[in-house]
Amino acid sequence: MPQLNPGPWFLYLILSWLTFFIVMNKVSNLVSPNELNPVITEKIKTKPWDWPW
Repeated sequence: MPQLNPGPWFLYLILSWLTFFIVMNKVSNLVSPNELNPVITEKIKTKPWDWPW
């Protein structure tokens, strides 16, 4: 059985994983886009609270 050169196979493996991650990133951005929520700038007033004893 002839010995195969591992160089192109490793390159094909890396390129296939790279395209897989790029496609999955695009699909996930289409399915659930990261929308910015408005930030509340007003401070929430809290009431002081003491233990009842």
